[in-house]
Formats: sequence, C-alpha cells, structure tokens
Amino acid sequence: MSKKLIRFDWAVKKLLRNKANFVVLEGFLSELLFEDIKIQKILESESNQETDEDKYNRIDILTQNSKNELVIVEIQNTYEIDYFHRMAYGASKALTENLSLGQPYAEIKKVISINIVYFDLGQGKDYVYKGVTSFQGLHEKDLLQLSSKQKETFTKQNVSDIFPEYYIIKVNQFDDVAKDTLDEWVYFLKNSEVKDEFRAKGLSEAKEVLDIMRLDKEQQYGYSRYLDYLHVKASEALSLKVEAEDKVRKDEKSMIAKNLISLGSDNNFIEKATGLTVEQIEQLRNLKE
Repeated sequence: MSKKLIRFDWAVKKLLRNKANFVVLEGFLSELLFEDIKIQKILESESNQETDEDKYNRIDILTQNSKNELVIVEIQNTYEIDYFHRMAYGASKALTENLSLGQPYAEIKKVISINIVYFDLGQGKDYVYKGVTSFQGLHEKDLLQLSSKQKETFTKQNVSDIFPEYYIIKVNQFDDVAKDTLDEWVYFLKNSEVKDEFRAKGLSEAKEVLDIMRLDKEQQYGYSRYLDYLHVKASEALSLKVEAEDKVRKDEKSMIAKNLISLGSDNNFIEKATGLTVEQIEQLRNLKE
C-alpha cells in the first residue's frame, strides 16, 4: 500500500545532499536521462539564494556525474514569467564558474539543466520536454556535424553534446497515469507517493529515505513550516489571479458603459446592460467630459 512521503523538493534541500542518499537522486536522473547515472559529488548548495523565501520557493542542486558532466536540478513552485531566461542564466553560470582561469575552452563541462516546475510554463501539451542546441543550414537544411578529428579530440559525437541540454518537467500537467518508469517518478513528484507496483530506479529507496516518520523533531518542524509556506504561496497566487480576473471584468464593463454613453444611452439602460451602479456610470460620464 502506498503512503505519503516527504516532498521531493524539500528532500533535495535537506536529505538528498547526503552521499548515503545519492541513490534516490541517481535513480531519478537515470530514468530521465535514459542512462545509468552515478553522482560523484555535490558542487554547491544554494549559494545564489539570499533570503528564506528564495530558499523555500526555489530549490536547486548542482552535481557532477561520473562522466564529468554538470547536472543542475532546479525546482520552482510558483509562477515566474521569465523562468526560461533563468534556465539559460543558470546553465551559463554553471558552465563559466567551472572553467578555471587559463583553461582552454575545450575543457568546459557539459551542462544538463533539469527543471521541475509546479506551474504552467509556456504553452505545450506534454509534461516532459527536452531541449538541445543544433545548427541547421539555412539553404541545405542539413545539420552541422563535428569533424572526425573533433570527435576524436573531444570524445563527442554531436555538436549538441558540447552545448547545455535542458529538461523541463511540468508536474501539474501530468494526468497521474504512469505508463513507464519515468512517469512513475513524475507521479511521485506530483503526489509524494510511491505505489507498490512502481519499479523505477531510486523509488524503492525513496520510500525508505523519505518516510516522514524517519524525521527527527527538528526536521519535522522544518518540514511542517515548509508545507505551510507552500500553502501561503498558493493562496497568494490564487488571490492575485482572482483580483486580476475581477479587474478585467470591471475594465470590460467600463468599456461597454463608455461606448453606451457615447451612443447617448441613459443610466438605467447602461445599469441593466453592464451591472454597474448609477454612481459608477456617472463617474464615467464625468471622465468623458
């Protein structure tokens, strides 16, 4: 029987940075990237988050795998209109900060940026997206390839293997039907539950490591505060949405009323047509004057 577990975002922040628990994060990365991922080390810990709200709202971790690649895992709970831009910045920052002074450009590490978002980012029907950099000829429509010498020198097969690679998981868009092992992970990310029949890498370990009952009193208090924070942010987002929709409705009514005033309609007719009060209609008449 499945049971409620600690949310993955809080676990990444507090538990999964421990080397003994790498197996959980390794399992997730292996299922997403379709290869056996081993984490060598955690390279940084929220160094770019200065306030408590940043640390609660944005969870990120930078790891290095056995192939000497940099893997960023970033989790964002609330809407950010410029999140795509932040993805680009984060990958660029990781790339430049891990190239030592005097090293040739050939020494830059491959960056894999994994973004788990709990809001509707952009427009699209899927819930998992992958983005790579490729170069297509404007005339011949062919893809630019590495030369044989470049493949041998850099041990890369494609131009895209050099540039950052991006993954986006839109958690809330998942329909809760797990069709494969990656879906099992997405189900966990959305519901904080692991079903008994799930077989994805790392999830059986997650059921143990992320058991709420394993937390000590201080951790339980911190986790409870984090959940309270998420509830507050969700309420704030809902309030802003309702206020925005209400403003749009009021603006539409005002526009209709202004048009009717221009056509010479009386207050009684405008009141019935728009739902505005006579006082509000008179204020609009005064503005017209």
